Amino acid sequence: MTSAARHARLLALAFGGGVATWLVVLNFGALGAVVWRAEGFSALRSADLAAVRFTLVQALWSAALSVALAIPIARALARRQFRGRALLITLMGAPFILPTLVAVLGLLAVFGRSGLINQGLDGLGLARFNIFGLHGVVLAHVFYNLPLATRILLQGWAAIPAERFRLAATLGFGPRESFRQLEWPMIRELAPGAFLVIFLICLTSFSVALTMGGGPRATTVELAIFQAFRFDYDMGRAAALALVQFALCAGAGVIAWRVALPAAMGGGMDRPVQRFDVGGAALRLWDGALIVVGALFLLVPLGMLVARGAPHVAGLPPEVWQAAGRSLIVALGATAITLGMTLALAHAVLALGGGRGAVLEWLGLAALAASPLVIGTGLFLLIRPLANPRDFALAITMLVNAGMALPFALRLILPGLRAELASHGRLSDALGLHGLARLRIVTLPRLRRPLGFAAGLTAALSMGDLGVIMLFAEREGATLPMQLYRLMNAYRQDDAAGAALVLLGASLALFVIFERWGRGRAGT
Repeated sequence: MTSAARHARLLALAFGGGVATWLVVLNFGALGAVVWRAEGFSALRSADLAAVRFTLVQALWSAALSVALAIPIARALARRQFRGRALLITLMGAPFILPTLVAVLGLLAVFGRSGLINQGLDGLGLARFNIFGLHGVVLAHVFYNLPLATRILLQGWAAIPAERFRLAATLGFGPRESFRQLEWPMIRELAPGAFLVIFLICLTSFSVALTMGGGPRATTVELAIFQAFRFDYDMGRAAALALVQFALCAGAGVIAWRVALPAAMGGGMDRPVQRFDVGGAALRLWDGALIVVGALFLLVPLGMLVARGAPHVAGLPPEVWQAAGRSLIVALGATAITLGMTLALAHAVLALGGGRGAVLEWLGLAALAASPLVIGTGLFLLIRPLANPRDFALAITMLVNAGMALPFALRLILPGLRAELASHGRLSDALGLHGLARLRIVTLPRLRRPLGFAAGLTAALSMGDLGVIMLFAEREGATLPMQLYRLMNAYRQDDAAGAALVLLGASLALFVIFERWGRGRAGT
């Protein structure tokens, strides 16, 4: 190894070590501050134990329904080819990157007290449907996570080689036999992992429970932490709840980590999949009905939101646009921090290699088991002896959002960096390309696609985040999701609809801009 190569490796380890140190402070130092302030589990009330039960129940129902509904919809999409199929799959995936409050407002436009469903029930003389409570929280989570489960399962169907379906047709398999021999083994291997990922997402539910819970009986642990911290000023109880939340997330994260990926279906010749188990007219009608119902469930709320919000955007008060500017700053800052930390950590993982590299990689993924409000609570306790934490509301929100997005970015970028090292590592060393020169000339062009997708995902999720900012910010420092929540609470529905449309447009625009930038030189 040349001196330049050794210098580049030491730089990678130094920057990666700095990121690892920050992650330890963010995930475990904040938790340590929470533990230090905790007064023991005796500080928990019966209402807090009820919140734990509700959190587990709603997460189980949400994950189970999301996966159960995704299986037939994904199967219908995998079995049918039609004009606009790719666009429909893309649009059906939109709710997962949307701000939670936007999704909630869309659901309220359809299922709320004055929504389409209740208007129809009134016309038929039937009792109104109350969306608030457990069923409302579950409905919102299914709306949010059904696209994720569908995309995961569609990847499983795409992984079945076309030759398997040809062989099944040669053997005279019909739809039932093909499902039992080809599709069910894939579902059995893939569905548990999808269930656990969605369960983990729903465990840290805050915005949905805040807006759709409807009262103390529908409170999650995350929401209970916020109430104890912001309204009751009971730091010991907030700390004890934060410990419970971290334990729940860590347990679910460990289980999700150990769940096996789909079993390999064998190699193929990469031919386009031609399905021979399409059945007759009845099965085509059934698949079509599933696709239409799934599309309506996901797209009608968003269409209603656009229709209601468009007339009110021009008349929005100045504080909404100021809040939008703050959210944009937070989103862009979190994106830059996430990409920088991910690249530094990924290079350090590869420089270390072996077991030490795996430990560093695990540290980067540890945020999957963390709760943003737990981290926010810990950072508040760490900063408070030195300064007023509310003075750093936007900066802390930016850093926490970056830390929470890092596991997803690392999963996207690290495989590409490994492939670049395997294909161009020796040639780069032979040419003396190291450090920033290699990063600019060799690495970044070949990582453009995963970098663009990671940036778009981070920016969209940060733009719509309503969590940590609720712990710190006062009225004058509100972000757009926080301002939208205040408009909803003040029953200013027209302004709320307009603000939601602005938030929807900003989140989608950020995702599309970064993702298209990533595809700009995908062939490089």
